[in-house]
Amino acid sequence: MKIEAKDFRVREGDKVNLDKWPTKVDPVYKSKGQYKSLLEEHVAKLSEMQQLHYASNRHAILLILQATDAAGKDGAIRHVMSGVNPQGCRVYSFKQPTAAELEHDFLWRTTADLPERGRIAIFNRSYYEEVLVVRVHRDILENEAIPDAPHHDKKVWRERYRSINDFERHLDVNGTHIVKIFLHLSKDEQRKRLLDRIDDPKKNWKFSDADLKERKFWDDYAKAYEECLSATSTSEAPWYVVPADDKENARLIVSQILLDTLEGLAMSYPKTDAKREIELQAFRKALTK
Repeated sequence: MKIEAKDFRVREGDKVNLDKWPTKVDPVYKSKGQYKSLLEEHVAKLSEMQQLHYASNRHAILLILQATDAAGKDGAIRHVMSGVNPQGCRVYSFKQPTAAELEHDFLWRTTADLPERGRIAIFNRSYYEEVLVVRVHRDILENEAIPDAPHHDKKVWRERYRSINDFERHLDVNGTHIVKIFLHLSKDEQRKRLLDRIDDPKKNWKFSDADLKERKFWDDYAKAYEECLSATSTSEAPWYVVPADDKENARLIVSQILLDTLEGLAMSYPKTDAKREIELQAFRKALTK
């Protein structure tokens, strides 16, 4: 089975109903051994493409990962990006905004971490938290001191979607290509993974009381994600809804989407002009004496 990224892409203008998007599909691998082989193949290709991306220095890649707790964001980053040169890739995690960050607009704190040309940046959660967790927990919005926000919250989300779309369009025009992944996990699979974190002493550190508290808002988050995906999946910055109940399959899908993005760019190694070629031959002559 070949992975087709388009099968997971939210088309611009589509209204998303997550109940109709699968959390599990037929795996592209037939055994654990084949999974490891396919992942190694993807990782090797990503390493090769990332080197070309770094050398050409024409584009930037921003990979955004969003999901509910225990969906596998950290694992996807660790496995998929295992072969990428750390000099050309950075991972950023965005937690609860600081007091200083709350004094600025909601896009401000992530802007400084946008990738440079030739680089890849991964946002483990992102500015999308501002239309997800902030929408579920309205008290956060009140702390942001947005004028009239508590009384006109529908307008707030509508305006934030527009700000995000305009922001991402601006980035795209200026060479930053955005890939947005939503790891779509079922509620039952999340329960199993949270129980595993409790039952396995080596995973106890992963369990947070907050995970259980947030689980109570499952339906609220589903609604927030549906509206967000519907409003902000564009031709310039599409969302991909990746089935996440099978961690291994999800990693293969994510890596293929990223590979497709890199391979779709017009990249080449810098060419050496005639003058530089003469200089290099002179240097070679000196080194071989």
